[in-house]
Amino acid sequence: MSGSFQDREKAFESKWAHDEELRFKVIARRNKLLGLWAAEQMGISSDEAQEYAKGVVRADFEEAGHEDVVRKVRKDFEAKGIARSDHAIRVKMEELLATATDQILHETGK
Repeated sequence: MSGSFQDREKAFESKWAHDEELRFKVIARRNKLLGLWAAEQMGISSDEAQEYAKGVVRADFEEAGHEDVVRKVRKDFEAKGIARSDHAIRVKMEELLATATDQILHETGK
């Protein structure tokens, strides 16, 4: 009987770890897509846009939540003279979260 409980516990832990990994991948993809979108808005193209997107992904590791990402993009927009509110950036993040989720689930076959 205890073996069955342990098996269920292991299965639950495994599913939780898998779900967390997927969540991490989705958020990282969303941030990359946000970086590419922001780069386009700022007139950054090609390899520079890819590097900028990587910087947006890295910005998410500064603190818990996504406010660090919003701050980075807003600050970079302001430096380029582009008027975008935090709200507009968050709305774009929500749109891109759905896109990122679809992409990751498609890639993983879920």
